[in-house]
Amino acid sequence: MSISLWGVKMAEFPRTVVGGLSLPRMIIGTNWFFGYSHCTPAKNQLIKQSFADPKALADVLEVFLRAGVNAVMGYADGPNLQDAKKDAEDRVGAELILIATPGLPFTSEGLVLDEVARILDNNARLGARICMPHTSVTDVLVDRLTRRIRQMDTVCQMIRERGMIPGLSTHLPETIIFADETGLDVETYIAIYNAMGFLMPLEVDWTAQIIRSAKKPVITIKPMAAGQIRPFQALNFVWNTIRPQDMVTVGTMTPAEAQELIDLSLAILNKHNAEIELQETRSKSVYKPRDEQRSEQSS
Repeated sequence: MSISLWGVKMAEFPRTVVGGLSLPRMIIGTNWFFGYSHCTPAKNQLIKQSFADPKALADVLEVFLRAGVNAVMGYADGPNLQDAKKDAEDRVGAELILIATPGLPFTSEGLVLDEVARILDNNARLGARICMPHTSVTDVLVDRLTRRIRQMDTVCQMIRERGMIPGLSTHLPETIIFADETGLDVETYIAIYNAMGFLMPLEVDWTAQIIRSAKKPVITIKPMAAGQIRPFQALNFVWNTIRPQDMVTVGTMTPAEAQELIDLSLAILNKHNAEIELQETRSKSVYKPRDEQRSEQSS
């Protein structure tokens, strides 16, 4: 058990530290809350319908929060997130740390700093503790020629001035290398990492080496490749190939799914065999002991 920032006891999921802030090593992702399935328009619509009521989102957040997974990542004013976050916090009596990934406006001349300031002000007002400019802006500013991320030093300073911890969201592994080489004032990175290389621009083994060599903790995303890898394979891979200071972001649609991912992750991290309820079909009956087959046939 641990004591939350609200002074109440919480379950203890393994934790790390980012910029002096204690974070769970599992982070709640928001693609499956906001309608980004990486699959089909119909699946996107299903997600949006499932979370049209903030209570449905709060139900999922509550499961994570009670397990000590008290950090959620995404854009701070995403659909129903603020209302659901408050609801879940009130139910559990603990804070849900908000990691914001805002988009920032730019032109061919670079970032529009007046508008950047307004967006960062809003993220601070919404309670973001960590602010990580989204990959849609970070990766535009990555300069392979000079091996730096243009204007990001200015943005990091603006984030600090607003009391938030700066980080970078990226889909380009070289972003981590360039930020480390130039001593950019960031405390963490977001990186895509999964066993099948889904949405990864570099081979999995190369990406693994970059994550292991990063000077700051890395928040890995898309471990289940947007549902294309089953949790058993996905989580065994990521938890066993990242460092103790690194994190894994997961997305779920129901409280039961959240609990499954928590239980499976804890079993992996504690080197226990996970008690997984196998999915049964009639064709799998041959793989069962004969006594079980007879019992089912007689029932």
